[in-house]
Amino acid sequence: MNLMSTTVDDLLSECGRLHGHICAGQLLGVRMALLGCKLIGIEDPLGADRKKLLVWVEIDRCMTDALSAVTGARLGRRSMKFVDYGKVAATFLNTETGKAVRIVALDDSRELADSRYPQIENKKERQLLAYREASDIELFKIQNVSVKYGELDSPGHSRRRVKCSICGEGINDGKELIAEKGATLCVPCGAGGYYRVPAN
Repeated sequence: MNLMSTTVDDLLSECGRLHGHICAGQLLGVRMALLGCKLIGIEDPLGADRKKLLVWVEIDRCMTDALSAVTGARLGRRSMKFVDYGKVAATFLNTETGKAVRIVALDDSRELADSRYPQIENKKERQLLAYREASDIELFKIQNVSVKYGELDSPGHSRRRVKCSICGEGINDGKELIAEKGATLCVPCGAGGYYRVPAN
């Protein structure tokens, strides 16, 4: 599917099908994905350009599902990377050219919707209408960036697997920590994690 010839409505419909509903976050994600791919020279992310695109997302909200639907980038394929910054932002990398761009949704876009359509009572409807017709500059901050990206970050099979010296669980692709005495540790054992195992 060539993104340049696909309509926002078609993409939004597919996002709604995959995500379960259509919301302002989905529309921002569609717009962000279209812009990001265009700026780094990706025309067919679901086809010919699939292996050239990596996407870093900075939030676990509706926008991320839209980015995945439009670009085909997936966590399970390692073509989407998640860094939990709590920001409505994403970075797009063309691995063939090295061109990368980070796009952030502007907080002002909510005020734009309110000021442009004050007569519409429903906030969701105001945002959907404004986000559909606003310019990219009104919706987003755009930054040319470089990204830390190496062989162990590449899509495809695991390049390396080691075991944690404490819990014995496997760790893929350089995500381990090395303790002072050279022990190999997983992040939860070495630095703490989101879960705790109760003491018996």
